[in-house]
Amino acid sequence: MNLWGGRFSSGANEAASGFNSSLPFDHRLYRHDIIGSIAHAEMLGRQGIISLADAEAITAGLSGILGDMENGSLTVQDSAAAAEDIHSFVEGELTARIGEAGRRLHTGRSRNDQVALDMRMYVMEEIGALQALLRGLLEVLLDTAARHTATYMPGYTHMQKAQAITLAHHLLAYVQMFRRDHGRLSDCRKRTDVLPLGSGALATTTHPLDREWVREKLGFAAISENSLDAVSDRDFCIEYLSAISLIMMHMSRFCEEIILWSTDGFGFVEISDAYATGSSIMPQKKNPDMAELIRGKSGRVYGALMALLTMMKGLPLAYNKDMQEDKEAVFDATDNVKACLAIFTAMFSTLGFNSGAMARAALGGYMNATDCADWLVKKGLPFRDAHEIIGRLVLYAIEKGLPLEDIPLAELRTLSPVFDEEVYEALALKSCVDSRALPGGPGETAVLEAIKNARAWLGM
Repeated sequence: MNLWGGRFSSGANEAASGFNSSLPFDHRLYRHDIIGSIAHAEMLGRQGIISLADAEAITAGLSGILGDMENGSLTVQDSAAAAEDIHSFVEGELTARIGEAGRRLHTGRSRNDQVALDMRMYVMEEIGALQALLRGLLEVLLDTAARHTATYMPGYTHMQKAQAITLAHHLLAYVQMFRRDHGRLSDCRKRTDVLPLGSGALATTTHPLDREWVREKLGFAAISENSLDAVSDRDFCIEYLSAISLIMMHMSRFCEEIILWSTDGFGFVEISDAYATGSSIMPQKKNPDMAELIRGKSGRVYGALMALLTMMKGLPLAYNKDMQEDKEAVFDATDNVKACLAIFTAMFSTLGFNSGAMARAALGGYMNATDCADWLVKKGLPFRDAHEIIGRLVLYAIEKGLPLEDIPLAELRTLSPVFDEEVYEALALKSCVDSRALPGGPGETAVLEAIKNARAWLGM
């Protein structure tokens, strides 16, 4: 069923009709489309724009279609050849079921404001689903961090060993990233939570619609204030894709570390057999394919964001058919982020952490050099002087093949008379970490407080 045609003297080319059709992908909006149509029909009846009898017939018919689509007894394939999009599919099915009254549903409405409504409802629903997945991941990260507040490991800059931290502190960095992701989705929802219905094609309608009643019925926070903007705005889709691209970026960074940590050179983690694969030729191999796939799929989600930015950059007001391209990008990106969050959470929850390998790695690389310099500063030396002394000490230790804590005191005092026996306690791994007790630091007291604060935010 086409929702247009009076102006045309011949039918569309078959290939052009298929090219124009969005039903193969926008059918997933059926529930949002029907719920929005029920609210619109009820409002039309309340306002006397159509009869109450027609409004009741329409809402009953739409409810029946929704039930049939939910239980699978009606699918878009039933009339896909004749339907251009989900809107025409639903209206065609409605008219087939209830007759002439079905043709009154579209009064005071355009597909332009209808699809804008559907997409806003879809995005808000998926924001809720993604936030639930993020919260599940955060719970797993916090539980793991709580078990590893004394699991020492190297912290890196430039992929070089820098300072000793704990696994808990490292995991809490990702907790902060995913908390921000959760917050960005909440912010995006605020700007998505605007009802466009009533904007018509671009200039509203002469019918006395009650937009506020529809807003309240559908649970939106506000109505759009400009009809041109309402039907041509896809900022909310772009903002949503930007937010979920950042989720993917954070997961990709985490996956990169898990991939590195699982190598023989690190040996920090063991990935469960359930989330790894083997080689078709090398029998010893255990490949981190799930982590690699998540890392790879980040590019696919970024592509959706770039597609929408590019699509929208040259469009004049108001609606243009280019905007039909928003759906596949948003749908595909959403599906991939949800799948990646679910797999990542499951994979991470089964990781085996090799605390011994982490601790051994934390003892190497002269990562207590900064702590030694800080100790000299506390003894009264200016930091720049302390930095110079410890730099020469590290060079001496490398030449001798010794860690700093194994250099005899007499040799330390050749570099500075300030050194005494207390320096060895300051150089110990536990002291290096726990002395960094500032809020946000890796010391156990600070980490436990950070876990407590994050759990309070989560409501755990």
